[in-house]
Amino acid sequence: MPASALAPDRLSDGLVEAAREAVRLPPGTRIVAAMSGGVDSTVTAALLARAGYDVVGVTLQLYDHGAAIQKKGACCAGQDIHDARTAAEAIGIPHYVLDYESRFRQQVIEDFADSYLRGETPIPCIRCNQTVKFRDLLDVARELGAEAMATGHYVRREEGPAGPELHRAADPARDQSYFLFATTAEQLAYLRFPLGGLPKPAVRAAAAELGLAVAEKPDSQDICFVPEGRYTTVIDRLRPQGAEPGDIVHLDGRVLGRHEGVTRYTIGQRRGLNVAVGDPLFVVRIDADARQVVVGPREALLTRALSLKETNWIGDGPSLEDAVKRQRPVLARVRSTREPAPGRLGVVEGQPGVVFAAPEEGVAPGQACVLYAPEDDTRVLGGGFIAGTVRNL
Repeated sequence: MPASALAPDRLSDGLVEAAREAVRLPPGTRIVAAMSGGVDSTVTAALLARAGYDVVGVTLQLYDHGAAIQKKGACCAGQDIHDARTAAEAIGIPHYVLDYESRFRQQVIEDFADSYLRGETPIPCIRCNQTVKFRDLLDVARELGAEAMATGHYVRREEGPAGPELHRAADPARDQSYFLFATTAEQLAYLRFPLGGLPKPAVRAAAAELGLAVAEKPDSQDICFVPEGRYTTVIDRLRPQGAEPGDIVHLDGRVLGRHEGVTRYTIGQRRGLNVAVGDPLFVVRIDADARQVVVGPREALLTRALSLKETNWIGDGPSLEDAVKRQRPVLARVRSTREPAPGRLGVVEGQPGVVFAAPEEGVAPGQACVLYAPEDDTRVLGGGFIAGTVRNL
């Protein structure tokens, strides 16, 4: 069925025009749409097809979909592949499924397990965007002759004086800029995000008007490869040494109890410690080499500075190093659920880092620190993974 035959008179012209504005390429241009099987990526492909682009849908098989098809809440399970294929047929576009299982295991799942083994708190969705999707899949899109690749992420790509800029979504409740900080300038020039200026209800309404089966499909909640949200199941299988017992130690040196593996704990955790000293205790540090979980009072979670590794810079100036030398003011976001906090760039423990204007709580190595511009708090300047923290003194 040709794309023009899909609910031709019902879809809001405003949404189609918004897609054209986000893409800014001539009609007829070939665009690869990354289709996960969810409502966002499906509507992205449908809007682009209705806007007159030559759309090719691509879905990634990231792990064994025969086993995963029973898993609810996943973003890349077997049912999702089926939904993407069905949607592409309804929209009237060609669709390909690529087997990326081995590279996803190596670049995302193995990294996830290793990070926990080091006492970190990883974010596999960022690693997936950074490697499998925005590096490997972009290469495929170019091989297919596409001039751009579009995704259903809720972020905005805007043309700035020095080229494309990455901005937070118009709908703050849906913003995914935290998970895309590692997008490079070269990748950003090729990527398009048609949903960045839209609220989620409008996207679901578009899916319903188009008669797409995914219109009421729930959003994915869990990490796609983690069964029922139990991340320790994956880690125990891949890195069983992470379940080796050790001591739970107070900041003052007292041994308070034993634990069943450092991979069971994250910075800021309060529940499940099974130790008591009268006052509430929180995990403030994980020493994976010594197999120690270090606990202390809530004020011990306060961090005045952090260092960064695996950094990416898409802000003003030639490089992050230049911005560090200038001690550029930034807004730093240390968790996806937390608003950015004022600070400045600087050298922290010999590495690029952030010094906060006021101490931040619960900053965890392995998480991302995403940088925004104080003069325009929607603009993403880049960021990095948190390498270390300096406690508030």
